[in-house]
Amino acid sequence: MNLAPNRLGQPAATAEAILEALFHPTGVDGVYGRSGAYEAVVEGLGALINRARDPRAEIVRFPPVVSRALIEKSGYLKSFPHLLGCVCALGGGDAAIGAAVERFERGGPWTDGLEASDLVLAPAACYPIYPLAARRGPIPRDGLIFDVASDCFRREPSRDLDRLQSFRMREFVFIGAPEAATAFRDTWKARAGDFAATLGLSSRVDPASDPFFGRGGAMVGRFQVGQALKFELMVPVRSAETPTACMSFNCHRDHFSLTWGLRNDDGATAHTACVAFGIDRLAAALFAAHGVDSARWPTSVRAALSL
Repeated sequence: MNLAPNRLGQPAATAEAILEALFHPTGVDGVYGRSGAYEAVVEGLGALINRARDPRAEIVRFPPVVSRALIEKSGYLKSFPHLLGCVCALGGGDAAIGAAVERFERGGPWTDGLEASDLVLAPAACYPIYPLAARRGPIPRDGLIFDVASDCFRREPSRDLDRLQSFRMREFVFIGAPEAATAFRDTWKARAGDFAATLGLSSRVDPASDPFFGRGGAMVGRFQVGQALKFELMVPVRSAETPTACMSFNCHRDHFSLTWGLRNDDGATAHTACVAFGIDRLAAALFAAHGVDSARWPTSVRAALSL
């Protein structure tokens, strides 16, 4: 299957125009209220992704928070501490909480009374699925496929439309034999150009790495690229010169399996892979490509999204 050409078209609508027409500011960069017109496109994307789902996939929807212990065990804190958000609450009993409120009412700080809870904001949709699958025992010979989704958070305040702090992620996750996991990832990577073309989006697929923390993280990222573990579907949102990653195609090898004890039915360590859909980035890309009025979009795109 041929991917879309490397020459990407310039957006028809600017990010500023999209923000003005479809989003409501909340006073925090990267956190917006969303209009009905925007949400209709998000719902259409969800339906289109549903139609692309493997019929064997088990559907699981997670809340926007996840166990802090789970994230710690998964290694996220070591790899991406700069992106993680922790849920905190006033603690210390009624007296301490009352004192914090009184400080606030006098114009002083109240946040110094906060204590970390056992929850963090979900940084990606897939993290809870690995311990869930591990609790069920050996992975069947033909593997497991999950369709997972969550509201996610990554602390990178930005006024850029394609780098929100609060966003939606949908993932198809495969757990099974190493060669099957790689084939799952590669199949979706090959489908990416057609998926984008269905939406009238110009695109290309590039090798990529995750934003690992610190100087050592740069080395990990180079290894990830060198081993061809991650690819991204790049689509113009702000410009054709700096396209945005709207989907990713990932092989995790045995990272999650060693962490959670995922084994295939023959006793071998399983491998995992996933395709992730950046729902809000894809929606933004659609408005950038076709304009802020979805009623005037190409007929084929509106049909694909059931608009």
